[in-house]
Amino acid sequence: MAILIVGSVALDTIEANNKKIKDALGGSAMYSAMSASYFTKTSVVAIVGNDFPCKYIHLLNHHKIDTSGLAVSAGKTFRWMGKYSCNLNQAKTINTKLNVFLDFAPVLSTEHKNSKYLFLANVDPDIQNNVLNLVKKPKLVVLDTMNLWISTKLSKLKSVLKRVDLLLINEDEAKQLSKENNIIKSAKVITKMGPEILVIKRGEFGAMLFHKDNIFSIPSYPLESVEDTTGAGDTFAGGFIGYLSSCNKLTFETLKKAMVYGSIMASFNVESFSLERLSSLTKKEITNRFKMFKKFTEF
Repeated sequence: MAILIVGSVALDTIEANNKKIKDALGGSAMYSAMSASYFTKTSVVAIVGNDFPCKYIHLLNHHKIDTSGLAVSAGKTFRWMGKYSCNLNQAKTINTKLNVFLDFAPVLSTEHKNSKYLFLANVDPDIQNNVLNLVKKPKLVVLDTMNLWISTKLSKLKSVLKRVDLLLINEDEAKQLSKENNIIKSAKVITKMGPEILVIKRGEFGAMLFHKDNIFSIPSYPLESVEDTTGAGDTFAGGFIGYLSSCNKLTFETLKKAMVYGSIMASFNVESFSLERLSSLTKKEITNRFKMFKKFTEF
């Protein structure tokens, strides 16, 4: 089944591990779409400026990602500049220029409107709400958000939460949204806001899944070297929903496997800057890492 991803496309300047890259492909739509494309047909709806490099369009097409919903507007592409210290879990934002992303108003084709799996990546809740008004009858709607929208547009965010099936959020954001310091209590509060399924991402400490009375927890995949954690959460989301779409079955068992695939895809992503590692993967590498993950966690 096909996935529709609505999110941002950015040109990132990142400094980490005494290295620096400029105008690298980034944004929530790009990380999640690249990750999901290894599992299923994927479409993106986003906006870029007329300065967006053609090589990145070719890269997306090479991975058979549908870019018909990628609008090109006169102006500059959204740019983000960040720097990581010894703590690679969180970047310090040096500069953000929204540019054409400031006027992003998603336009969906008939095919997009009929998508069965929808991922609303981290964008303004008003945009997420508008997309939900356009889609027909998706089988699964997954939402991501961030602390900015929790702080500035809480009422709008809550109205969107009532309309989605699954929320992906990190631990700090979950505590901020729920006003609870305990992760279990946070989950109970958030699921009452609307989403029946909740995934709380915990960075290097893994992730937790909450579905009705069931809880499932996984560690992150153990790595010897981490280069750049930018987009790891979005990559997790792409692998997660990509696997669910590929098996077209929504049970607690498939959700658990989706968690593992999400973690695996994120582990590949952090091994290099931008989408370098993620875009050069093979399905055999993904399968092998899944087997290793099972070996690490089985007892």
